[in-house]
Amino acid sequence: MRKKNQTILITGGGGFLGSHLCERLLDEDHDVICMDNFFTGSKENIRHLLNHSGFELIRHDITWPIYLEVDAIYNLACPASPIHYQHDPVQTTKTSVLGAINLLGMAKRLKAPIMQASTSEVYGDPAIHPQTEEYWGNVNPIGPRSCYDEGKRCAETLFFDYYRQLNVSVKVVRIFNTYGPRMQINDGRVVSNFIVQALKNEDITIYGEGQQTRSFCFVTDMIEGFVKMMHTPHDVTGPINLGNPGEFTMLELAEKVIKLTKSKSKLVHKPLPKDDPVRRKPDISKAEKILDWHPTVPLDEGLERTIAYFRTLLKK
Repeated sequence: MRKKNQTILITGGGGFLGSHLCERLLDEDHDVICMDNFFTGSKENIRHLLNHSGFELIRHDITWPIYLEVDAIYNLACPASPIHYQHDPVQTTKTSVLGAINLLGMAKRLKAPIMQASTSEVYGDPAIHPQTEEYWGNVNPIGPRSCYDEGKRCAETLFFDYYRQLNVSVKVVRIFNTYGPRMQINDGRVVSNFIVQALKNEDITIYGEGQQTRSFCFVTDMIEGFVKMMHTPHDVTGPINLGNPGEFTMLELAEKVIKLTKSKSKLVHKPLPKDDPVRRKPDISKAEKILDWHPTVPLDEGLERTIAYFRTLLKK
């Protein structure tokens, strides 16, 4: 008979990060309730888990209340790529704000810890570099990205008010660019874009001069950070940056992908999208000190594993 540990709710559990977290917690012998409305998540990401005795799938939109009995909550529900969150910006804001209210209410009722997957987008187009958790950000509140940026900022506000006013055990992590298997093929994110274009020997799209920078964290490292954050004491609330401090320009990333895929792709330049941050790099001092966490997967190794995934996907 399986030894039961905890029952854990993962919202957005059918998504890229959520599906990896489901696997990790099942491997640790927890029971996992995966909740997703499949707006951007995919059943393919979790199909291999459906027959697992500790896994349960609920199709539900977190903007509507739901009553469950769980021991801990990871809130990963929200479209995270610009293409998807700008498709229905009102729903994106609702997911962040109403979803946070509903799940914080559940955590309060159950006296359960709850982790919020926040984002480096709360820093906007940062005026300081690298970004520390004390930086308040430089965000356009009425731009095309604000449904996501401000939605996540408001969710953080709610989490800390529930902590201060109602003593809910909250954990807030700010996720920087993360990549790996199960990214969507059409999500518009730079790593998946470059890899798919390279594997098809199509032109690789570079926005602007390609000198804007990002820091890329492999998915298994990010999931390790989530789990470590959830295991911290009640008074460790965050926010804590999770990401890889290695900084690369878009040109450098494109050249790595072309080399690793042995692609014949050429680079083509297009105008920069509105409000696209110029530089993005996490200061992870707090994660290193408080969580004893730092990324371990180098970019080349992570890209090779991600390329292998997309190569298989494109053959189907």
